[in-house]
Amino acid sequence: MTESLVAIDSLIVFAVSLLIGALGIYLGAKVVVDVEDYTYAIVTALIGAIIWGVVGLFLGWIPLLGPALVLLSYLAVVNWRYPGGWIQAAAITLLAWVSVLVVLYVLAVIGVTGFDAVGVPGT
Repeated sequence: MTESLVAIDSLIVFAVSLLIGALGIYLGAKVVVDVEDYTYAIVTALIGAIIWGVVGLFLGWIPLLGPALVLLSYLAVVNWRYPGGWIQAAAITLLAWVSVLVVLYVLAVIGVTGFDAVGVPGT
């Protein structure tokens, strides 16, 4: 019984974290490229998290180059999913990161969640 509760708890944490990460991408995309589609942001966050994890698993261990390749792969996902180019993708990612940090900080202060989210690197 306890294992099933842990699994359910993990799924809830993943879903909430993904929604928070997608909110960051949504806000970044809205400001940078004027795209307002939260469902699209959720899919982008999910794909980004998967790519981040896979590239991190296989290349993240390489000193200096590994983390850069992981970040570049995440930026490639954002660049692929949203109009513009690499600069817009970087701007969307930066705004997503900042907005997620703000949301997570507020949620952590009121005791709702920890300080992490799925779909936005470094949170």
